[in-house]
Amino acid sequence: MIDVDNLCMRQGEFQLADVSLHVSKGRYAILMGTTGCGKTTILEAIAGLRTIAAGRIVLNGVERTHATPAERNLGYVPQDGALFRTMSVRDNLGFALSIRGQPADAIKQRVDELAAWLQVGHILERRAVGLSGGETQRIALGRALANRPPILLMDEPLSSLDEPTRDRMVELLRGLPGRESVTVLHVTHSQREADALGDWIFRLHEGRIEVVKSGDPV
Repeated sequence: MIDVDNLCMRQGEFQLADVSLHVSKGRYAILMGTTGCGKTTILEAIAGLRTIAAGRIVLNGVERTHATPAERNLGYVPQDGALFRTMSVRDNLGFALSIRGQPADAIKQRVDELAAWLQVGHILERRAVGLSGGETQRIALGRALANRPPILLMDEPLSSLDEPTRDRMVELLRGLPGRESVTVLHVTHSQREADALGDWIFRLHEGRIEVVKSGDPV
């Protein structure tokens, strides 16, 4: 569950005021809006990567407004994937587990499970360079999910992909909440992505969030 209440942020001349949204547990939510309207800023605030001026951020019923990113227990997929290029694909996928001191056999089991689902088993031993856009995004997704976070944030994860690759990723993402027991907030400017994936669809317009589609029962 994600609750953002009356979020206010300022950076130079840019500001957001009194932004609120709610995503119920296990839902796939889309946040839409034009380029530069503040979608990524909101995502980064939820992740703890930006300081807020006022408001509250509650994740799975626990207030995390001033928590560090590590304390928020969520997965984050940035727009460019941001893979660790000096590491192998295997080590990228297992990174979150290794820094938490998980046993090697547990890391291998989880990485192999993710690799099979993401269809990247054939490149596990390669360094994470020279990969296709689809491979990069699949690996970034797997890395974010490796530690089984209850919440996943994704920033334009499909924007750099060609149409056939994007369609395959949509199919992969569609079953994500059920497979990984995760609540998803996915930022995009694509109505097609929103319609294909979103239980909830929000639109950020002139600094306010509007509910375009509500996926919870009345």
